[in-house]
This record gives sequence, structure tokens and C-alpha cells, in this order.
Amino acid sequence: MKRIPVAGPWITEREVQYVADAAAHDWYEQAGTYCRRFERAFADYVGSRHAVSVPHCTAAIHLSLAALGVGPGDEVIVPDVTWIASAAPIKYVGAETVFADIDPVSWCLSAESFEHRITARTKAVIPVELYGNLPDMDAIRALADKHQIAVIEDAAEAFGSTYRGRRAGSMGDTGVFSFHGSKTLTTGEGGMLVTDRDDLHQRVLSLRDHGRPPGDTGFYNQEVAFKYRLSGVQAALGLAQVERGDELVARKREIFSWYQEELGDLPGVSLNAETAGAVNSYWMTTVVWDAALGVSKVELAAQLRERGIDTRPFFYPLSSLPAYQNSPHAAIARQQHHAAYRVSPHGLNLPSSFRLTRDEASVVAGHLRHLLQQASAADRSAA
Repeated sequence: MKRIPVAGPWITEREVQYVADAAAHDWYEQAGTYCRRFERAFADYVGSRHAVSVPHCTAAIHLSLAALGVGPGDEVIVPDVTWIASAAPIKYVGAETVFADIDPVSWCLSAESFEHRITARTKAVIPVELYGNLPDMDAIRALADKHQIAVIEDAAEAFGSTYRGRRAGSMGDTGVFSFHGSKTLTTGEGGMLVTDRDDLHQRVLSLRDHGRPPGDTGFYNQEVAFKYRLSGVQAALGLAQVERGDELVARKREIFSWYQEELGDLPGVSLNAETAGAVNSYWMTTVVWDAALGVSKVELAAQLRERGIDTRPFFYPLSSLPAYQNSPHAAIARQQHHAAYRVSPHGLNLPSSFRLTRDEASVVAGHLRHLLQQASAADRSAA
């Protein structure tokens, strides 16, 4: 049986040529050429003044927190439903992780819940643009500005999405991106930090290079810091991809349209929304169904796997994970985050790889429709 993968890149001859050229020539007096070209092209695409390439998005969040001076005694607010990489760097810098609920429609950070979690110790907020959609950034920025809270915009999954004409990642004090092999734009593994602030840019450049000031040639380190750099070969792949950025996003939106055609009329089922004023790049087409249909994401994923279809579970609430079982903030979230705990158990990311065909999307949707209808009928019979 040929399996239908859940994710995968779109590599063309342009990527192959750039990578081969970097492997052959990005050394000696040309060392760093592709990193510089990639960073400039990415900053231009996003609409930010500066871009700094890093090995992964986790590093970009870590550098953002460190450059902003977040540390012990501070609190950082994150949406409860996201991948743990959005939150883990908060612990790296010794700050406390505070969880806010998600909006039940956008699946992104609820501005109302964010406001309720703000205290005198809140130093930063990390709004996550889940599966390509964006939260209400106007409301979040207004609250952050009012309370002098830094915004680290987690656009790891939202390359190419826009909000009121601005690119995802360009609306925070920093914006962070992932180039994992599953992402819309990939370098195999990698990430980017963007910012309009000159002070943060200079600080990040030093922190990512073992505390060496930009331009240092004397290896005279000013502090103990980190090693967070991207290789030239990875940057070459990224440069080719960002040059095709609009093409990549258009394909993701086309894939979503196939599923919308197939599943849009299915009762009790919803797909990715678009926040008012946003254009969703639909990194992963995601389906969420009513609990009344009588099947969990774990059960449905197993049934689809038996049919040769790979999926990913909707992220678990961070507050439900063993990693945060002893956190008092997680205990509060488990009691109060009704949207997170209602949506998460009944959601799956559907196959969204660039090699997915229209016929394969129809096969996936057909099996999904049948299994949900079957589960609903069985639940009604048992009742």
C-alpha cells in the first residue's frame, strides 16, 4: 500500500543548484555568502529590517527572550495549545511559563485570556500562529503596549500568512520562524529571527555567536552565550525556497481548497478558519469535529493509519503534558481553559505535503467522512 504522508517539501532544480553551489564555493573568502543572501531575501519577503538565521525556531525564541532580558522572576504568557518548542525556551532563561486559553475558532491565543493572565511580572507574550492562522494581533498588540509587554511573534507555522496587509512575523518585537522539513519553507532544519529593532538585532548577533560582538575577529568574547548559526548549505536551500515563497503559499492554499470542497458540508466538522483581516497560508489543513460524533483524535488517527493515511494529532494543551504537571500555572489552566480542552481532543492535521494530489485529497476526505459518520452512528446506537 502506498502511504499518503502528512507533510513534505517541494524541491526543484533551483534548490539543487543553489545547494550544490554552496557546497562547492561557500568557503574561504566567500564564506557566509549564502547566509547573508538568505537573511536579506527573507527580511525583504517578510517586511522586516533585519533577519538572523539560526539552527531552529526554538533557538530564535531563546535568543529573543535572552535579548529582551527576560529571566528569573519574570513571567511569559503562551497559548495553551501549541508545540512545546514555543514554551520550552522560557525555562531556559529561568522565567515562569503562564498559559492562556485559545480562541475556539481561530485556535490561536485568545486576547481576552491573555489579558486575564497579565500580572506585574509579565515580561513577554508569545502569540503562536497555529497551523498558519493568526490571532487578533490588533488586540494583542494593544494589550502588550499598554502593559509594556514584549511580543515574540511565533510564526513558525505561518510563513506567507498575512494580517491586515502585514506578513506574519513582522508585527512583534521579534518574529520567529521554523524551517523544519515539514514546514512550508524548509532548509531541512533551521529557523529565522526577524526584527525592526536595531538594538535587538545587534544583541541577537552577539548572543548567537558565543558572546562575540558582530565583526569580532580577535575571538575576544564579551560574555558566555550560545552557538546558534545556520550553515551555508542550509541557507542556500532556504534562499531558493524564499525566492519561490508566493508559489509555495499558493500551493498550500490550493491543497486546503481541495479539502474544503470535500469536507465543507460535513455536519459537526470544521476546518482551519481565517481570522478577520488575515490570509491563512494553511501550513497544515486541520479538521476538528464535535465531541458528539463519538471518536477521539487518537482513535481516528489509528483508523486512518490502517488505511495508509498518515496524520498528526492536534496539539495537546501544554498544561496537560507531564512536562508541566508540577506547574501551578498549568493547574489553573486545566481548570479554566475550556476552549483548549474542548478543541484539542477532537482534531487532526490531514496530509498536507507538497506532493499530495487532488485524487489523494479526495481519498483522505472520503475515508474521514466515512469513519466520522460510522462513529456517529455507533454512538447513537449505544445511546
